[in-house]
Amino acid sequence: MRILVTNDDGVYSPGIAALAQVATKFGEVRVVAPDVERSSAGQSITASRPLSYKRTPSTDVETYRVNGTPSDCVALGAHNWEKVDVVLSGINLGSNLGNATWHSGTLAAAKQATLFGLRGIAFSTPSGDSEPDFALLKPWVEIVLKMLLDMPKACLLNVNLPVGAPRGILWTRQSVRQYDGKVVAAKDPMGRPHFWFTVIPLENAEEGTDRHAIEQGYVSITPLRLDLTDVEQLAKLKAEHPLDKVTFETSPRPTQ
Repeated sequence: MRILVTNDDGVYSPGIAALAQVATKFGEVRVVAPDVERSSAGQSITASRPLSYKRTPSTDVETYRVNGTPSDCVALGAHNWEKVDVVLSGINLGSNLGNATWHSGTLAAAKQATLFGLRGIAFSTPSGDSEPDFALLKPWVEIVLKMLLDMPKACLLNVNLPVGAPRGILWTRQSVRQYDGKVVAAKDPMGRPHFWFTVIPLENAEEGTDRHAIEQGYVSITPLRLDLTDVEQLAKLKAEHPLDKVTFETSPRPTQ
């Protein structure tokens, strides 16, 4: 099995080193990651300039750095290494739960893999003033990978690991409770204005969601899909407003 490992924290992040080390137990591993941190890059790709793909010294696995986004890394990694079976992204220094999955660069790499017809699994863990205890988390990453890699139909998954020793593993759904996108204004040392964008949850996490699982100390695994269609709403709109029966009157164009 060929396993491509990437992230959005950058090629030198301790999280990607931990994930790559665990991945070597399941197959041939290559790391292709951004040369600098690209957190919250979302699904962005680089189309306005060329990208570089440079070998980076590593004591564990073959590693390359890319001057682009996580999605760029998946594209170049799959292009330069044929027959990749699965893309692992992370371990991100910071959780990717609920609405954060929309702009997460970590999860975007896994989604990009799925767009290419590959399997994508994203890993994240909360990070505060101190670095996560990866020695404690790596055995749980191995347990999760052993389980998920044996499930070929599970193509896109978002995995979050709690702080400290997990109590277990739960299947979860994405929390979509309301949150507040907040802009914080400040000034740099020269007195020039600058701004920080952050998010603050406004509602408690509901049971069965990824946020709730992490709050209770469990590993959260959320199956995702690329199709964003609201199937229930689509069926309702078709029934209430059948467009195939609507006729549109066209007004004559004004004469000049």
